Amino acid sequence: MPALQRRLIVKPWGRDQLPPGFPHTGGVRIGEIAHDLPAGVAAPLLVKHIFTAERLSVQVHPDDALARAHGEAGGKAECWLVLAADPGARIGIGGTRTVDAATLRAMAIDGSIIDWLHWQPVQAGDFVMVPPGTVHAIGAGVALVEIQQNRDVTYRLYDYGRDRALHLDAALAAACPAPHPAALRRHYAGGDVVLADTPYFRVRACSGAGTFDSGDRPTLVVPLAGSVAIAGTALTSGFCHLAAPGTPIALGDTGSVLLASA
Repeated sequence: MPALQRRLIVKPWGRDQLPPGFPHTGGVRIGEIAHDLPAGVAAPLLVKHIFTAERLSVQVHPDDALARAHGEAGGKAECWLVLAADPGARIGIGGTRTVDAATLRAMAIDGSIIDWLHWQPVQAGDFVMVPPGTVHAIGAGVALVEIQQNRDVTYRLYDYGRDRALHLDAALAAACPAPHPAALRRHYAGGDVVLADTPYFRVRACSGAGTFDSGDRPTLVVPLAGSVAIAGTALTSGFCHLAAPGTPIALGDTGSVLLASA
């Protein structure tokens, strides 16, 4: 089964060296590797590997109604599974308290939004669901897999003085400036677990020796570690594949895989 095409995306917060199994960067800062489906194939979801050397911008994604009002195809929900994290690595997810739009605007302008964000320590295996409207920022020293609705719609609130556009008015309209529900964060320690079952996508993690069915929909298969195979063909971590409904996925003792479907 061929892997999807890997597309390297340069980011100011990315890394100039990626872990084994990923392409050489050529000395440029790669922040994201997107796995693109072939032209003509319906692609409601997009899988990315993300690598951070610095903090990402403080940002928010709109819901469908707001995105369409701005001429977009729809909004964006996403989720993250942390693959590795440096000691002390954190993600900013939601706020420490609920504030109004005027307060959020003032904090975005003076930079104190960084202190308002709830910075959560992370480690390998942590899973976070990020619904539309969630104010968030991935911190430095994190490698993760992101499953997202396949829409390029991000509004930045704050970007540490980098020379990139902000989108204050749109971001304020999209944001729910409140704490992130703890129920949307969990730690995956192994087994066959549905991590997210939402109107946006279904995400399942499987690990340990056995054969797992891909489910009743076309499914993006992301090998994470160890032995993972489809129809006798070994899959390699760092790639992503598209499996037809009902495809058996064989894992070895140390194998683990992430499955995502719309």
